[in-house]
Amino acid sequence: MDRLSKHVSFNEATQTSRKLDNTPSADQLKNMIDLCENVFEPLRVWAGEPIKINSMFRSKAVNVAIGGAKNSQHCANDGSAVDMDATGKKTNADLFNYIRENLLFDQLIWEFGTEKNPDWVHVSFCTHRTNRKQVLKAFKIGSLTKYAKI
Repeated sequence: MDRLSKHVSFNEATQTSRKLDNTPSADQLKNMIDLCENVFEPLRVWAGEPIKINSMFRSKAVNVAIGGAKNSQHCANDGSAVDMDATGKKTNADLFNYIRENLLFDQLIWEFGTEKNPDWVHVSFCTHRTNRKQVLKAFKIGSLTKYAKI
């Protein structure tokens, strides 16, 4: 499979800087496609410009190597989350607010940054249960990442 959707290639969705296997299962691949179709593609059409995928699927080994959360929706049985950055006239805050106001999602996270713009946007989408529409902001206390509902 070359593409998960019109604007997301398989390679882009599974890229990692680690020299570890990062191949999704058939179920994880289906979840990745659902995420692309239900969140990424409508967002990309609205933005009218490329959106950089920083991380989509992570094998358990990759997630451990990068210090990802043990229950990350990027991996395990999910493969249903994407971290992304705006690349043109739109800002990360624009992406975040559009998703929040217009799309169905499970979890949307304003990842660090400032009050005006996150460093990146995390969003997940579920097909195996009801999407929670949970909106969070990530912040650091010392070296620990914490999340607050917003």
